[in-house]
Amino acid sequence: MTRYVVWAASWLFILLVLVTPPLMVLTEALKDGVAASLATLSDPDAQAAIWLTFRVTVVTVMLNTIFGILAAWVLVKFRFPGRQLLQILVELPLSISPVVSGLVWLLLFGAQGWFGPLLERWNIHIAFAVPGIILATLFVTLPYVVRTVMPVMEVQGRDAEEAAVLAGAGFWQVLWHVTLPGVRGALLSGVLLTTARALGEFGAVSVVSGHIPGETETMPLHIENLYNGYQSVAAFTMAALLALMAMSAVLLRSAPEWIARLQEKKA
Repeated sequence: MTRYVVWAASWLFILLVLVTPPLMVLTEALKDGVAASLATLSDPDAQAAIWLTFRVTVVTVMLNTIFGILAAWVLVKFRFPGRQLLQILVELPLSISPVVSGLVWLLLFGAQGWFGPLLERWNIHIAFAVPGIILATLFVTLPYVVRTVMPVMEVQGRDAEEAAVLAGAGFWQVLWHVTLPGVRGALLSGVLLTTARALGEFGAVSVVSGHIPGETETMPLHIENLYNGYQSVAAFTMAALLALMAMSAVLLRSAPEWIARLQEKKA
């Protein structure tokens, strides 16, 4: 009896917390019809927000994938002074409010910041511009690739890599042909988590972007702007599109596991 009660309570919680909100967003988006919802996406500011979110996400995922792999490799394969400090720094974005990280970037690169006046002389704009949005998103999404790849690298060990080095392989050959094939599942998971997080980042981007419509408004910021302007259909349509993109990334994360289970059943 206890098992069924726990099962029912778990499903009820999931339905209320995870399933109901997306359904409500979709319902509000379509309350005036599909045509009216799709028409809101043709607005130039909406298209600019979608395109900017896409660009920021692509750059963020690429950079965090490269440096996440290298950071995980260094932390797992080597023991050196400051290793624990480096690991703490990598996980720092998980414990700091994104708003605080956005304020730090303003402190560094804002007009009254440490480097802002110098950059202004060279006509380089980071705060309230796309580079600042990328930096803020990079910070909040940094840990995901590292944290998903590290446990698998630890299980993988060093025997195969040492054998490759003894056979004459260089650093990049070992990394590409020996290390990465063994962690590709975890790497895919980390990349998709980074993608989902980058798509929906609001706090840090809100502080550092300046909320300039058509220039520095990502999709989450544009949703807030539309909702505050009482454009509920447009706001919920954009929110539904953003939720669909993020959920697709999360579902793709589970695809390899589903494929493996299907192959096991066929076997």
